[in-house]
Formats: sequence, C-alpha cells, structure tokens
Amino acid sequence: MTRNTRPLSLRVPEPSGRPGDAPDFSHLKLDAAGAVDRPPVDARPVQMLDLAFRLVRVLDDEGQAVGPWNPRLDPETMRRGLKAMILTRAFDDRMHRAHRQGKTSFYMKCTGEEAIAVAQGMILSREDMGFPTYRQQGLLIARGYPLATMMNQIYSNAEDPIKGRQLPIMYSAKDYGFFTISGNLGTQMPQAVGWAMASAYKGDDKIAITWIGDGATAEGDFHNALTFAAVYRAPVILNIVNNQWAISSFMGIAGGLETTFASKAIGYGLPALRVDGNDFLAVWAATQWAEERARTNQGATVIELFTYRGAPHSTSDDPGRYRPGDEHEHWPLGDPIARLKQHLIALGEWSEEQQLEAEKDAVEQVRAAGKEAEAIGTLGQSRPSVKTMFEEVYATEDWRLVEQRREVGV
Repeated sequence: MTRNTRPLSLRVPEPSGRPGDAPDFSHLKLDAAGAVDRPPVDARPVQMLDLAFRLVRVLDDEGQAVGPWNPRLDPETMRRGLKAMILTRAFDDRMHRAHRQGKTSFYMKCTGEEAIAVAQGMILSREDMGFPTYRQQGLLIARGYPLATMMNQIYSNAEDPIKGRQLPIMYSAKDYGFFTISGNLGTQMPQAVGWAMASAYKGDDKIAITWIGDGATAEGDFHNALTFAAVYRAPVILNIVNNQWAISSFMGIAGGLETTFASKAIGYGLPALRVDGNDFLAVWAATQWAEERARTNQGATVIELFTYRGAPHSTSDDPGRYRPGDEHEHWPLGDPIARLKQHLIALGEWSEEQQLEAEKDAVEQVRAAGKEAEAIGTLGQSRPSVKTMFEEVYATEDWRLVEQRREVGV
C-alpha cells in the first residue's frame, strides 16, 4: 500500500547572521522605554504573565529616565555605578592583554554586560550570597574587592586566595557575598536555591541571587532549581543573562526562538521579568522589585537580562568564526556605559571631561594593581606552596593525608 505522505524534516535553528553577513536585529521586538507597567510587589505571578514577554526599559534614546520602573536614583549612586562599570571594563582590557602576553592561561571578558553585575552588586548586601558565573566580575569590583587579589587568582601565583585550586577568573570571596564560581555552569542555580532555602529554614534575613547564561537553561539543573524555588518559596533571585550566544551556539539552540527565556518561569508558577540588561536603571529597578519580594517571603523571581556578549566567549574563542565580526556594534540596545553616561550628562551631573578623567583613573587603578600582583609573579613564575594541597581538605586531617604530606616532605 502506497501512502501519500511527506518525508519528515529536522529543523536546526540558525542565527540571523553568520561571518560575512550584515548584522540584522530586525527580528527583535523591543518595547519603548517606559512602556511596560510595574505591578505591585505583592502581585501574583498569574497577574503579570505579560512581563515575561515584554521588555522593561527605563532609559530612552535621549538618555531620559521614563516610565513606572524608573528607580529615581540619586546622582551620586549613578556616578558610583558608572565608575564601577568603567573600572570593570578597564580591568577586563588589561587582563585580556595579560593573557596575550603569556601571563595567564585563560581570561573571560564581560564587555557589554557590565550593568548587570554592577547594579545588582550595589543593591544587595555582602551578607546576601551571590552564585555567579564567570561574567560577574563587576559584582566584586562594585563592592571594592581588591583588584590585585583578583589578579593574583588569575595568575595563580603565591598569593592566589584560592591557592591554585580553581581556573583563572573563577573567584571566591565569601566576605563579599561571592560564592565560588563553578565551571559546570548550571550548578549555581540549585546551589543558590538551596542556600536560600536554608536561610529561610533558619529564620534568617539573607537572600540569594544567582546568574545563568541562555545556553545553560537547557540543562536539567536549571529546571530542578525552578521546581524547588517555586515549591518552597525560596528567597532567591534567578537571573538568566541572555547575551545571545553560548560558547559558539546562539540562543536559539537553547529554545530562545520558540519563546523568551523569562517565560520558562511561568510553568513553575514563578513571576518573571524580561529586562534590558544594558540599561543600568532598568536592571536596578527589576532587581529591587525582586529583592523586596524575596525579603517579604513572597519567594523567587526569574529575571531574563536581555543583553549582548560583545567580546569573545573567552580567550580560547574566536567569534569571527560564527557571527558577523561587527555585530556587537549594531546591538540596538547600545552600550551600558555610554547609556548611563548620557543620562548623567542630560541631568547636568556628568560631563565628557569627567568621563575621560574616570576612564584615566580606572586605567591607573588597574595598572597599579597589576604592578602589585606581577611583583609576586605571573603564570609559572610564582605558585602557592605545595603544602597548601593538604590544607583545608578535611575538617579533621585524615591519616592518608598525613602520610601523603610526609611523603612529599612538607
């Protein structure tokens, strides 16, 4: 019997542009600044389903802060945020050059994403716990963590605070609310939810915040975390940094063409916001809203931060092999530093001269920290003592560890 059927076909998502193509973002649907309503903090998730598909924006094209999400920050707070973003970018640039000079084995920049970590790092307390990925260096920088100490970890030298136990850029700073970065990207989500659940179980007042990339939302850890966050109403902020690209696969491979990443929260009964990640004020406002929910026992919030990875995924990556070379220059939501600078100038609270001075000062701070760290040593020139391998392994030292230490002679 002959059946009149068509052969099946497998659809493989493709980005809007490949190397050699002209950048094209015409497919994006972006709400105008100020167009999205701000629901009450105690609104039920079912009452705000549209926010998972809209885009919360505050800064318009003229640099004015508009709409109900405007956090109405004072100029000094915004200046601190701008300077922290400038310093983060200067730090990135120097460390990227250090890799090219053979001073470290690896580095990852956060170019174009600075507003996310800086704004959220300024809002939350150091006593709250952040579970970051490798593009939240701005979290430490905004909180005044010593730049030289960050460099020591990157160089894996004798003053590396993690004693050579982590890859470069995988910082750990409990006193700064910065949980150790995990190379297995999805694991930070359930760890953050678990930490938040423990805080609530103890009757504490600390909340957790975590970040995950668009690609890692396809991992089971992400979905497990959302289940526990919803069921136990964990006081945690769950950020999805949609920077359009995972290592070399675009966000469509993780399901970003079918729906927004924020909307994944709906099936779990969680509130979701989709936010312009290049708008410092929008990031601030959304995080502040989610923080208040968490602190008033209303549970978790999922925030999709819509941004663009301007730099390579890492120093091991060449984005020119999979996307148009100048695509980041055409990102319709602009550059977070330039946008906050424009806003402050429009308010009469900043100037081009102050911008140049801030950039110069940032470079000098990074240079001074670099000299301090490099005096201790860079990759291969200096390393933690061998005896540190045997320290902080067990609370009570195991006999096998004692024997191994004896064999090594330390």
